[in-house]
Amino acid sequence: MRVVQLGCGITGLVCAEHVARNRNVTEMVLADARTDGAEALRKRLKLDKVSVEKVNGSDSKAVKKLLANADIVVNSLPWEFMDEVQNLAASTGTDYVDFCLTVQALKDFAPIDKMCRDAGITAITATGLEPGISNVLARHAANKLDEPEEIHIIDGDNGVIPGVDYFSTWSPVDWIEETTIPAAVFRNGEIKYIPPLHEKEIYDFPPPLGPLPVYKTVHDETFLLPRHIKGIRNADFRIGIDDNFAAAAKMLRKLGMHSRELVDVKGVKVRPLDVVAATFPRPTEIAGKIKGIGGTVVEVIGKKDGRKTKVRLWTFVSHEWAYERCGSNGTGYLVGTGGAVPTEMLVDGEVKEKGLIVPEQLDTRSFISRLESKGLKVNEEITRI
Repeated sequence: MRVVQLGCGITGLVCAEHVARNRNVTEMVLADARTDGAEALRKRLKLDKVSVEKVNGSDSKAVKKLLANADIVVNSLPWEFMDEVQNLAASTGTDYVDFCLTVQALKDFAPIDKMCRDAGITAITATGLEPGISNVLARHAANKLDEPEEIHIIDGDNGVIPGVDYFSTWSPVDWIEETTIPAAVFRNGEIKYIPPLHEKEIYDFPPPLGPLPVYKTVHDETFLLPRHIKGIRNADFRIGIDDNFAAAAKMLRKLGMHSRELVDVKGVKVRPLDVVAATFPRPTEIAGKIKGIGGTVVEVIGKKDGRKTKVRLWTFVSHEWAYERCGSNGTGYLVGTGGAVPTEMLVDGEVKEKGLIVPEQLDTRSFISRLESKGLKVNEEITRI
């Protein structure tokens, strides 16, 4: 089984490390435009089956050539490359895994599903932490209710770096965009949009996190969960955001610094979003400096035996533990592991269906068991409301 890890940032490297250790993987290619992180992982793993390729994700010809001899490609590039790589995987007959929904999938699943089925490939989309682990936990929780009605995903993190005010534990581009565009919520059976960082609340996370300010933002789960879990009328995603960063994000939006449109700066065409992101430290550079804990909580509310019931599942990890384990941070470990689990389920022949697959369609018990074998304990709490 030949696997290509396309994108070797903070999350891709974690995913690759897990998958490379799978006994059914005979060759693991680490591909990225920047190869320093991939080379460091190759040296640390000391496995002959691991190699490094310098490939720019925007170079379609190079990516297609890379996939031509691969059985599976794991795509952890930024979302703007998702559509193209997924299309290339179909054209080369390569099974596919990614960490977020493509733009096409947000609009309509059917054409992509047909493309993948016609190509004879399995494409598992929106893996990682959120979406990914959160979706599986939501399905697992919903299965415990007779009539699931609403789902809430809440991301929390109290990580800090002494002397650093602003940083992102994953792609700075994605983080800035998430906090500066309208948030999607699913209310009364319909997708609605509210202003970015508009609805703030204090959420009481299970110990050891405790109360943190959270805001609703746009996230794949809001679109996915109501589609695949019957009976859901309300769903949303909330994430812990420091008040100071929330204020900064609002100012970036007002100034237009979140824009992807090219502007001329003394004869040079640049995107304002890229300029802002470039001022953030790279997640791989700060991995060992972050102190604190991060994770996800999933609440599914509905009826059980005629009574209103809430099922709450969660998993947390400390940034220090993640760094000691694989040189990552907590977020990188959660997202990378959430991507590695379905990839290994595919490698091991556990996922056989062709077409477009979402995490909610995977075997939740197997997924959670594999997750816990990698150090991510899933906690459960069921209460009557």
